[in-house]
Amino acid sequence: MTLTVTTVNLNGIRAAHKRGFLDWLEASDTDVLLMQEVRAPEEISREIMGEAWDSVWVPCRIKGRAGVGVAVRRGRAVLEGEPRPVLDGAETDVDSGRWLEAIVRPEGGETPVRVVSAYFHSGEKDTPKQEAKMAHLPRIGTRMAELIAEEAAGGISSLVCGDFNVVRSEADIKNWKPNHNKRAGVLDEEIAFLNQWVVEGWRDAVRDLAGDVQGPYSWWSWRGQAFVNNAGWRIDYQYATPALGERARSFAIGRADEYAERFSDHAPVSVTYEI
Repeated sequence: MTLTVTTVNLNGIRAAHKRGFLDWLEASDTDVLLMQEVRAPEEISREIMGEAWDSVWVPCRIKGRAGVGVAVRRGRAVLEGEPRPVLDGAETDVDSGRWLEAIVRPEGGETPVRVVSAYFHSGEKDTPKQEAKMAHLPRIGTRMAELIAEEAAGGISSLVCGDFNVVRSEADIKNWKPNHNKRAGVLDEEIAFLNQWVVEGWRDAVRDLAGDVQGPYSWWSWRGQAFVNNAGWRIDYQYATPALGERARSFAIGRADEYAERFSDHAPVSVTYEI
């Protein structure tokens, strides 16, 4: 039995809906959808997703910012138990709407998986925004350590997905040299967190499946010719605990064929797992 998990930063669910997000989704093979930067109240998000999806949501406490959601396609997967809507007890308003854990199970299957929709701070070098990002990352690391230890002890496997707003290496960004240590998302102190989690055993599913290649990118600026020239960044990830990572079978990046067909500045990132 397989489970296809898709993560996508919507850049606002209402705007994405107007640009054709649901058309893409219905044509996809997605069983579980993890969304970031929803930027809408829960009732509006549920209405947009419609009757074909069961969902849970955590809006940001600051109106018009962040917000995350988890949705399962009815008949293909189910939500179980109560979601965990916060990272930890230290969450501030600016950190809210950035972490949502839910237990999902393939319809008819016996093996549950914890999925996390995560939206890391974007940051801005040498500003309070970067300070918020760098304060958030170690707290994420603490929860990541708990999740990987749970699987190691024979417990549930976990999958942390979302817009991490950080590249891992030169392979994850088209223009490394002009950005490295000059721009948020390409700073060594940020990169160290993502790579340390891999050292600790987390599997970067897309990198494992893609191999030693440039990209595959998941974000391109709306501005200029970035999309046309494929001047992208790989900042949307699926980090799996080791046993689950071993069962990742294939991946797909839902990059639009044309600029005009984009529903977000991020492309959906899908991975299929043997469950």
